[in-house]
Amino acid sequence: MKNLFYAARPILTDMLSTILFAALFALTSNIYLATGAAMALGIGQVGLEKLRRKPVPGMQWASLGLVTVLGGATLFTGDPRFVMIKPTIAYLTIGGAMLQRGWMNRYMPPASRDYLPARLVDAGGYVWSGLMFLTAALNLLIALTMSHKTWVAFIGVFPLASKLGLFAIHYAAFRFIALRNARTQAAMIPEAQAA
Repeated sequence: MKNLFYAARPILTDMLSTILFAALFALTSNIYLATGAAMALGIGQVGLEKLRRKPVPGMQWASLGLVTVLGGATLFTGDPRFVMIKPTIAYLTIGGAMLQRGWMNRYMPPASRDYLPARLVDAGGYVWSGLMFLTAALNLLIALTMSHKTWVAFIGVFPLASKLGLFAIHYAAFRFIALRNARTQAAMIPEAQAA
């Protein structure tokens, strides 16, 4: 359970401003309140890391950039279609960032890194990138062709549910592989010592 929380914490931290925006917008339909709160949270998260003198990961910088630039544009225009299309830009940007090899290392418990091949971890990162691109495409389709209420339902459910679902599958598969590889390696040590 400790490893699950270790892996989930940075994902939730990175998604927190998006979750806040979606929740506030769904509850209040107030573009300005939802955007302003998400911007304040994103700036606060990076500021807190800086105050702690910790390095701010690339995904956190990307999130802050998206929140402030796109949030500022939202506040300036107040255009509901722009707000609805904005997540597409965010998911495309995040999906592109996830194409970088090794980005998932931050999310993995240190003990598991010794038992998972780097190419498997990279492949998992590409699957996450694919999910971001799929979410971007679905958001654009819904934003341009469906009602505001349909979009709010979609943005309030699908992105978070799909990420939690993929996280559960990803975590279970990587945990199974890491434990299997650890057992295999442990079994080989006595054989090597006997020889």
